[in-house]
Amino acid sequence: MSDFVLVHGAWHGAWCWKRVLPTLWAAGHRAFAVSLSGVGERAHELSPAITLATHIADVRAVIEAEELERALLVGHSYAGMVITGVADQVHERLAALIYLDAVIPLSGESWSSRHAPETQAQRRAAIAEQGCLPPAPPSAFGLAADDADWVGRRQTPHPGGVYDDPLHFVEARWAALPRHFIDCTDPALPTIAVARQRAREQAGWQLREIATGHDAMVSAPTHLSAALLEIAAKA
Repeated sequence: MSDFVLVHGAWHGAWCWKRVLPTLWAAGHRAFAVSLSGVGERAHELSPAITLATHIADVRAVIEAEELERALLVGHSYAGMVITGVADQVHERLAALIYLDAVIPLSGESWSSRHAPETQAQRRAAIAEQGCLPPAPPSAFGLAADDADWVGRRQTPHPGGVYDDPLHFVEARWAALPRHFIDCTDPALPTIAVARQRAREQAGWQLREIATGHDAMVSAPTHLSAALLEIAAKA
């Protein structure tokens, strides 16, 4: 039996794991889906004061409150930043890191660091004007029809304070943990391109591909659940 901690990406919340959780539970695992400060059912907490450190503290609090040991920490998209920071602080409580089409930072980088200049400019302008990042259209994640409607109804603005907030961590300590990258290839989200490259070029990564869009937990929950169960079986 393994303990999963599932951390959503930008504009999402714990709700996005709804189609994955029952399979993990049915297999005998425990799984905790976290909603980060300012999004999901915590959208009422949205504030410019929310930083990357806030989100790292959100996840660390779940691990500590549930007294988890050897947890499998899963981060989707932006949450690659978050789980990297969590791993730096509580690495002794983790069995593995799972990056689901997620950012893979180097120490000193921010979420924005490897985005194209046009993306950076657009997002910084939105933050300057609105104090937050408005949701991306679900179509950007390869979603259509009912899936796109379901995600579109639930997305909330993302705290702007996390965008340029750098993450400093001990890379050797992070690299000592088993690391998995699940690459969502159809269609591939452009802002994850650098992470895809790093997962293939850095030592120590175990790579899996799923032929679906960025929101695999929505568009391919069966395939994603199978990948997570396979990782748990070997952890």
